[in-house]
Amino acid sequence: MISFGAITFAAPWALAATAALPAIWWLLRLTPPAPLRMIFPPLRILIGLRPREETAAKSPLWLVLLRLMLAAAVILGLSDPILNAARDLRGSGPVLIVIDDGWASARDWPGRQWALGDILDQAASLNRPVAVVTTAPAAGTEEIQLLRPEDARDRVRAIHPKPWAVDRQRALKRIQDTAALAASPPSDVIWLTDGLAGGLAAPEDWLDGLRRIAPVRVVRDPPDRAIIQLRPPTSDGAALNIAAARSTGEGARTVWLRATSANGTVSARQPMEFANGKAVAEIRLDLPSEIRNRLVRLDIEGRGTAGATVLMDERWRRRPVGLISGGGQAGAPPLLGEFYYIQRALDPFTEIRRGPVEQLLERKLAVLVMADDSPLKKTDTEKLTHWIDAGGVFVRFAGPRLADTSAGGPGEELLPVPLRAGGRTLGGALSWAKPARLAPFSRISPFAGLLPPEEVTVSRQVLARPALDLAEKTWARLVDGTPLITADRRGKGWTVLFHVSANTAWSNLSISGLFVEMLRRVVALSRGAVGGPGDAVLAPLATLDGYANLGPPPPGATGIAAVALDETTPGPDHPPGFYGQDEERRALNLTNGASVPVALGALPDGVEAATYGKARQLLFRPWLMGLALVLFILDLAIALSLRGVLRRRPMATAAALLLLVPALASEADATDMEASLHTRLAFVTTGDDQIDTVSRAGLQGLSVIVNRRTAVELASPVAVDPETDNLVFYPLIYWPVTEAPPPTDYAAAHIRSYLAGGGMILFDTRDPDGAVSLNALRGLANALRIPPLTPAPTDHVLTRSYYLLRDFPGRWAGGNLWVERPGERINDGVSPIIVGSNDWAGAWAIDDAQQPLFATVPGGERQREMAYRFGVNLVMYTLTGNYKADQVHLPVILERLGL
Repeated sequence: MISFGAITFAAPWALAATAALPAIWWLLRLTPPAPLRMIFPPLRILIGLRPREETAAKSPLWLVLLRLMLAAAVILGLSDPILNAARDLRGSGPVLIVIDDGWASARDWPGRQWALGDILDQAASLNRPVAVVTTAPAAGTEEIQLLRPEDARDRVRAIHPKPWAVDRQRALKRIQDTAALAASPPSDVIWLTDGLAGGLAAPEDWLDGLRRIAPVRVVRDPPDRAIIQLRPPTSDGAALNIAAARSTGEGARTVWLRATSANGTVSARQPMEFANGKAVAEIRLDLPSEIRNRLVRLDIEGRGTAGATVLMDERWRRRPVGLISGGGQAGAPPLLGEFYYIQRALDPFTEIRRGPVEQLLERKLAVLVMADDSPLKKTDTEKLTHWIDAGGVFVRFAGPRLADTSAGGPGEELLPVPLRAGGRTLGGALSWAKPARLAPFSRISPFAGLLPPEEVTVSRQVLARPALDLAEKTWARLVDGTPLITADRRGKGWTVLFHVSANTAWSNLSISGLFVEMLRRVVALSRGAVGGPGDAVLAPLATLDGYANLGPPPPGATGIAAVALDETTPGPDHPPGFYGQDEERRALNLTNGASVPVALGALPDGVEAATYGKARQLLFRPWLMGLALVLFILDLAIALSLRGVLRRRPMATAAALLLLVPALASEADATDMEASLHTRLAFVTTGDDQIDTVSRAGLQGLSVIVNRRTAVELASPVAVDPETDNLVFYPLIYWPVTEAPPPTDYAAAHIRSYLAGGGMILFDTRDPDGAVSLNALRGLANALRIPPLTPAPTDHVLTRSYYLLRDFPGRWAGGNLWVERPGERINDGVSPIIVGSNDWAGAWAIDDAQQPLFATVPGGERQREMAYRFGVNLVMYTLTGNYKADQVHLPVILERLGL
């Protein structure tokens, strides 16, 4: 293989024939005279006979040049010149491929698979062994081996992005310690990077380590493709403040945030604006508490990475808390009011409601707080008892009234422990004792892990009567062992008693930061988030994979101590996801405490760089050989004309030319011939290699499912261009809508003819409610003269053409499916236009091992199955039309639906 700039000759040995061109020139200058046929006359007639025509002794210059062009075209065609041919391999020894398979690479993993495939193709053509090394830590240590390119393909197919960051220094040490690479040093090192610095203070140290092995070629994303991280939100009263960071601040950009609830419903969708030159975008998400409490994840749409996903647990719930108002609060000064400090402590993370018990219990509540002067009636006590047994948390604060009536009174049955009358006073003019400090919290307390400040003291408290189970019910105590906070489990709920007042009359606890954290954990008890010991181990419940798809934890995942969850860095042992139990799960996110993602930046001198995605290779060999054939036919016609054959045998010449014309057209008709022999799905090319790759992989996955589940036999899908290709051979065309300009008038007329002839097009904007895709779709509708569309009704044939369906999910769920109104066109009521936004190709897409390429959100694999079923229904609807609309099928369908 020899390269001259962008031109590469795959068979350079054929160029040696150019040395014969001078000899060919000399030979072509001579043209033997055509034989002259004469009837032998008498001798006297031969005297003075002169030929009527003369034949030149040399060929004309224009004919010599024509034949030289023919010879040059054949020689160049045999040398197989290629424009933009892949030239990743330079040396002759083993090839070391280093690939970043961390979370950031999941954004365009198919592009990396294509790049790996190209490299392995070159290695196979050169018969060079290959070693593949991944930089993200794995659960087990895999030995680096030199493999044949064919065996390396199996290794590459098994690689998928991991939901944690890369560790390149660890990978470099593995490379340096590998005996096989030391025995056979690589001559080429190709690094497929994710585009991030990867936490390295000096990425050039990593590159220097690779350059000591062999020359390095870096394959990276285009400079304008940013990596985006989504940060865990922070509570700001009733709203959530959400921030996203990107690796490059160049250019203004808009991304969409999707908030998903536990049942898979998209509860909110808002744009996040990155200003030009800014790497961080922030929004404020304000939702009703009932909706906010059902959120389980936040995602940046279209990313599909663990870094662009945040799982939400009880820490982001805004629980409704009721404060039982009492008559003594009306005239009290603010700083002396018993609810003043409680309300200020609860306000940042709860929804506070105030009123009498009967009014508060009319709506759902997580916690009820009762101050000392909040009166209780007997009927209120009965209602509170039922509410606590059903799962409510009742919090009560002590005070003079409770101390005076502790021997008996209303609401005594709601106390977690029986109390002594009178209480205890610590400090003061008539007491020898000093105010007491708090003791460290025990491991069985929900406050475990909190550190009591030394300045927090208690000057008065109510005392609990001694009991065998008092220690088990004590959550906090003073240094002398006296219980300060006690609690008791009642049914599914809790009763909690603070043995001090809610204001500063008995203690300064209410003006400390510890008070806020205590109330936060007590409120979380309404869902059991902190009900267990602080050092309990939380087992992995459900974890994210590399595409941010939530599923069962991998075999190597281990539990995390509850107190260490927030400080845990996700990795092979602790992948991001939910830990604990169904009702007490905690979220471990990849971006907890993460810094702004930093782009890799400029590469050192001597490091060659390339970008992902195949360069559009242009093969000159077919064109050169076709030119040689045309020149040969032209030369043959000229030679026959010079010999006079064309004048004597015109019919034979015409017949020969007619036989040659089909040979010239055979190559152009090969595609149409192949399309007519097999049923195929097609997709419209967009000019974006990534989108076209996903479209092809999606239709390939759908074809596999259709072939497996139905009697239809679909061949591999093909790419079509409405401007140049014949569309009539393809029953269904998938059209991913992009920002590309609408088709030309010629292409639009071609498409309209295709639709009028019974063809069907599925337009997919791939982004629900995206303004850009909707504008592009409007341009297509105007160019193609698409009539008004309507949402597909629940009884449309698409819901029962093969499977019985209620909706049509793809990679996303929830978008509408639009079809033509009945009677708009002739086609027996079959809609030739179908429009949606759920990115069906992304849900159908598979790799060479027939494994899904992208996650389906929010429904996971169940949603992917429904997407495949919609695809099967769509193909059957395309091929059979309104067959299933016949009334004869209705009884069977109704029976299967259970109606």
